[in-house]
Amino acid sequence: MKKSRICLTGLLFILLSSNCLAAMNLYHFEDETKKARFKTLIHELRCTVCQNQTIADSNADLAKDLRDKVYRMIQDGKTDEEIKDFMVSRFTDFVLYNPPLKPGTYVLWLGPGILLIIAIFFLYRNIRRKDLEQQNDFNESQKKRIANLLTENTTDEKPKGLDK
Repeated sequence: MKKSRICLTGLLFILLSSNCLAAMNLYHFEDETKKARFKTLIHELRCTVCQNQTIADSNADLAKDLRDKVYRMIQDGKTDEEIKDFMVSRFTDFVLYNPPLKPGTYVLWLGPGILLIIAIFFLYRNIRRKDLEQQNDFNESQKKRIANLLTENTTDEKPKGLDK
């Protein structure tokens, strides 16, 4: 009796923790071509809720709805381009993992490079400024040491002819 409780508790924990319940939604296809198209499409479309996962990888409700919509559109005979166009019309080009290069997506394509250049500029500027500060600090300490040495030497030496 105790073993069966432990087994059932373990099984329930595995089902809940690994999101197996979400995987129970299986899609049945008439042929392997449609199945391959479905897999390709759900890996090319981004979950707009998660933003860094495909709709294939996401467990969000929206991702499930989008997978279902892709499945229905494939079953209705829509082409991959028609499905992508439908998704883009509702969610903009951001829904595509590889959005086309056009004025509306320049930020998506060029943004990371521009941010990298800005970060390198500020990093260079900060390093350069610290180097200059260290050089100036070193020069200032040298100046103080020289000034101290000069004042010590002038006070130690008595001018000639004043010894009387």
